[in-house]
Amino acid sequence: MIVIKQAELTAAGRLYRYSWEHLEDEHGGLTDQAIDPEQDPLETIPAEEFQRVWTR
Repeated sequence: MIVIKQAELTAAGRLYRYSWEHLEDEHGGLTDQAIDPEQDPLETIPAEEFQRVWTR
């Protein structure tokens, strides 16, 4: 699984977004490694929820 968009929402409510248009900043960046869902702890959310967070 390859990440093309990544949204990180902190406990404080701060949103960090990464994609090919914004690869990194001082807070982090888009992962450059493939993800194995069986080994990497991911929280799966519906596409609509991701879009809501992404466009916030």
